[in-house]
Amino acid sequence: MDVDEDEEFTAFVVDCGALLLRTAFLVTGDRGLAEDLVQTALAKAYGSWAKVCRADDPIAYVRRIMVNSHLSWRRRLLSTEQVVETIPDRGGGDHQASLADSDELRCALLQLSPRVRTAVVLRYFDDLSEAETAQLMGCSPATVNNHVSRGLATLRTLLTPEAGQVLASTTRRLS
Repeated sequence: MDVDEDEEFTAFVVDCGALLLRTAFLVTGDRGLAEDLVQTALAKAYGSWAKVCRADDPIAYVRRIMVNSHLSWRRRLLSTEQVVETIPDRGGGDHQASLADSDELRCALLQLSPRVRTAVVLRYFDDLSEAETAQLMGCSPATVNNHVSRGLATLRTLLTPEAGQVLASTTRRLS
């Protein structure tokens, strides 16, 4: 890669890094995993930057790398368990009250399957069309609609006031 391409890639990362990190965080539900996912996607994009920058939409190209990497990680980790010696203590305080809504939504998103969560995040948080989401996920627009409708129905159920107690107990299990 020559100096000009290197500078172009650096500018891309500066301009789009935060957007990619937000998408990765919403898809993974974990800041550390999101950072790893963005780093993995950017490393792959850097290796073929000439091809990426020639694409119609380089951000979509890198998002596709992120989605594929995330789903690949999920398939590999599906059969593993994480054993913890003690359950982490969930502290309380007023500062958490301001984050309650976003945390509740994040926890509800984590209840969705990885593909459904990815479809919902790409459609409603990244504001992509059905066709763009389908292209990124490697499926048909009908499949995206199916995933999104199931995801939204589940989120409506989880985020109703009556479901608050169900979600709170689930959140404790996830911690």
